[in-house]
Amino acid sequence: MLGNIPRIMITGSNSGSGKTTITCGILKALINKKIRPAAFKSGPDYIDPMFHSKVVGAKSRNLDLFMLGEETVKYLLFKNACQGDIAVLEGAMGFYDGLGKTTEGSAYELAAITKTPVILVVNGKGAALSLAALIKGFKEFRRASNIQGVILNNVKPMSYIFYKEVIEQETGIKLLGYMPNMEDCGFESRHLGLITAEEISDLQCIVDKLATQAAESIDLEAIWKLAQAAPALEYEEQDIKPVAKVKIALARDKAFCFYYQDALDLLAELGAELIPFSPLIDKKLPPCDGIILGGGYPEVYAAELAGNKTMLEEIKTALATQMPCFAECGGFMYLLENYKEKNKIYKWVGTIKGETFMTTGLKHFGYITLEAQKSNVLTKAGGKINAHEFHYSDSSANGDGFLACKASGRGQWPVANVTDTMYAGYPHMHLWGNIDFARSFVKACAKYKKNLGEQGDKKC
Repeated sequence: MLGNIPRIMITGSNSGSGKTTITCGILKALINKKIRPAAFKSGPDYIDPMFHSKVVGAKSRNLDLFMLGEETVKYLLFKNACQGDIAVLEGAMGFYDGLGKTTEGSAYELAAITKTPVILVVNGKGAALSLAALIKGFKEFRRASNIQGVILNNVKPMSYIFYKEVIEQETGIKLLGYMPNMEDCGFESRHLGLITAEEISDLQCIVDKLATQAAESIDLEAIWKLAQAAPALEYEEQDIKPVAKVKIALARDKAFCFYYQDALDLLAELGAELIPFSPLIDKKLPPCDGIILGGGYPEVYAAELAGNKTMLEEIKTALATQMPCFAECGGFMYLLENYKEKNKIYKWVGTIKGETFMTTGLKHFGYITLEAQKSNVLTKAGGKINAHEFHYSDSSANGDGFLACKASGRGQWPVANVTDTMYAGYPHMHLWGNIDFARSFVKACAKYKKNLGEQGDKKC
């Protein structure tokens, strides 16, 4: 099928180029001009889409070629962009950075596969004519680069004006504007990248400043025209039918906030009603047939989580009754007995025997393929799904329900605690990567609901 989706990609020469702040500024500036953008992020990152979502007022989506595959990526791009006026895709890392020494899974490949015009963000601090060499190198490194414009970041207005003509002459690429150094508009970082959007109290004020500057120094009209010139998007329709009506409690607060919105939407399309709750604040689980505990920063809120003893008991009791549970990374950590921090020990749920703790470096960072070693709540033995790991913590009970194989082929290791009703492990997966995993979880919730109903009938 073909769909007319005006679209552009904003990408960077490298991480730290400023593409997220510029993307947020452009998104808000477009909204101020009464243009409705749909926001997307290349790759597996959870945090940048949170910023997009706050700016746009609707959920941003991840387009990850490794976890989803080409056809699913194109379908989800169309599905989520077709109601807006323009799709704005933000790249990950540097434009060409992909798996290992290749461009596989990179922003470059996403732009090529979706035929999206590219705007390159280059940090201009401390450089002048050398910027032309860098830009030209990016343009010519691959024939299909599709770089149509450049935005210079961290440059002074007079420097931009002075060098604009010569850079355009040397590269053959139009400069679409610049952003000056805006020290009061930076987003802070922590061990998994930027801090989350929810943790920045003055985020809207920062975004408003970025938007005002973007409207002054970036050619929004040229960006709009580039997006309009994008060719029709080819995609294949996906047929998703409900399998059961169930209620799933979804942990969602500052401690548990790493979710792929399309994966949550998939569960809803399969018949699940997702009911948000907070392990930090709420004292009881909402009425539900299953629980999802996503990733996030439980270690930052260790004391608060440990102090909410009624919620800890609620979850432990529910899982003891075989209520289905899907727990990734931070959610998995929360199900362990203890979180150990230096000389302090915090008591958490305790469904899984063992403890978790922070380390000094990343553990098993990157893309992996998971293969089930035994049948479980998500799949039968042998079931596969592409996933990723990104965590500084470790545990004494990482499990052996799946075998994780590094995408590069350099290493494999056992992961995840699994049963007929539980998945709990460090790997993050996008359920659109294998829809049967999502179907299996919804079916398990339906089975639990039915068994609970039958037990109630017997008591009557």
